[in-house]
Amino acid sequence: MAYEAGEADHLIPATILTGFLGSGKTTLLNRILTATHGKKIAIVENEFGDVPIDDALIKKDSKHAMDTEIIEVLNGCVCCAVRADLIAFLEKLAHKIERGELALDAIVIETTGMADPSPVAQTFLVEETVRDFFRLDGIVTLVDAKHVEQHLDEVKPAGVVNEAAAKVGFADRLLLNKIDLVTESDLDRIEARLRAVNAHAPILRCSQSQVSVDNVLNIHGFDLERTLTTLPEFLDRNAARTKHDAAVTSVSLNQGAARHLRKGVQQGALDLALVKQWLNQLVTTRGADIFRMKGVLSIAHAEERYVYHAVHEIFTDSFDEPWAADEPRMSKLVFIGKGLDAKELTAAFNRCLATQESYARKAAALRFVAGDSVEIKGVVDDPNTWVGATVVSQLYRDEEMPPGVLASYEIQLDIDPPGWTTYCVPDHDRIIRRRLSLGSGGVQPAAGAANTSAAASSSAAASSNAVYDDPELAEPPRQVQKLDEKIAAIHQLGVD
Repeated sequence: MAYEAGEADHLIPATILTGFLGSGKTTLLNRILTATHGKKIAIVENEFGDVPIDDALIKKDSKHAMDTEIIEVLNGCVCCAVRADLIAFLEKLAHKIERGELALDAIVIETTGMADPSPVAQTFLVEETVRDFFRLDGIVTLVDAKHVEQHLDEVKPAGVVNEAAAKVGFADRLLLNKIDLVTESDLDRIEARLRAVNAHAPILRCSQSQVSVDNVLNIHGFDLERTLTTLPEFLDRNAARTKHDAAVTSVSLNQGAARHLRKGVQQGALDLALVKQWLNQLVTTRGADIFRMKGVLSIAHAEERYVYHAVHEIFTDSFDEPWAADEPRMSKLVFIGKGLDAKELTAAFNRCLATQESYARKAAALRFVAGDSVEIKGVVDDPNTWVGATVVSQLYRDEEMPPGVLASYEIQLDIDPPGWTTYCVPDHDRIIRRRLSLGSGGVQPAAGAANTSAAASSSAAASSNAVYDDPELAEPPRQVQKLDEKIAAIHQLGVD
């Protein structure tokens, strides 16, 4: 069937939002839901793993403000294994619309990164109830400019679909995303390859999925006659189901699952430094084979959710909105790729738990204990000046510190009043070292520091105890004394 001009104006436009793993689909969906357009949109989400992550990544305020309905399609691919769930949801919406209980302006289906979009599109044309209420408006495909060529070049076994190529070939509009990660010549080459696969779809360049809603919704992009020309079996209900690459699997870790379904995953808050070390190691050593990682984690000493994403070697993380008062603080993670070992990932995750045992291991690995005489750099105006200090305690935490951060040491500087302490996050010779011979007042001038830089570098290279040697955590030492304590100390010194 093909819609003539004006024939389908009363039908609700449906957009299939697709793209390979990590191309930016959920980011774009967030932008659509939070944009000021006044539309009421129903959302269908599909995830390749058996633990839902994207629902937690969609802005909560958008769910309520836009009066959106969201479904999670679990443990399967919407183009094959759980297609019946999609049809049932669309029929449910249709019945509500027919009874006057629901008014919608659009529906968006965000497919999993592994889904072939053509069977999803077929649903809107061969299912009678769906066809009477919705029209297929267009297939919008996000393309990851950094990694698309790698996936287009991948050789698949006979009969197995190349998901990346299928998504490009079936698109009515291509959004070439993450252009900030490649050069202009790269973009020209990539666009030429995309046009070789799909000559008719307009290509729009973008970064961080920043495009106008008008470039995604109600674009009138789908053309059935053109589709049948390139895919004659498109409307055949009995056509062979999509065959995915069996080498690509998913592993899900969910602390909130029932005990018998957790498969060894232990509950409890995680230590931020240990999590970062683990995830960075995975990206560095397994990045080529891990297509996608994402998770929402509960971190010790943090009221906010810790959210991370990774696409091959590209990793981003941040603290997101606070956990709701009635929301269980349970971590959940999904890995998608080749050669994944569920038991190995589970064991590594459990080692990141913030337990007395893990803290004891950290403390034992630190180079200094309470009472040790040290010197520290980065606490005065000249960042190269070393200042004498005494270690007060190990594994220090103060409520004024950034979320999740646990400092290696609390220290008392020689130049500060008693009780006016400082915290030091990294345990590394370039920041804190055993006390050398210092000048007057416990301060070694910058010129002197230059003379010891080689020794410090040599010591750092030989040290294996840099538990917190993470560039993102290796911040300068910070003053942590409370205001009333500072005032009392100043009065003791006789300073007004």
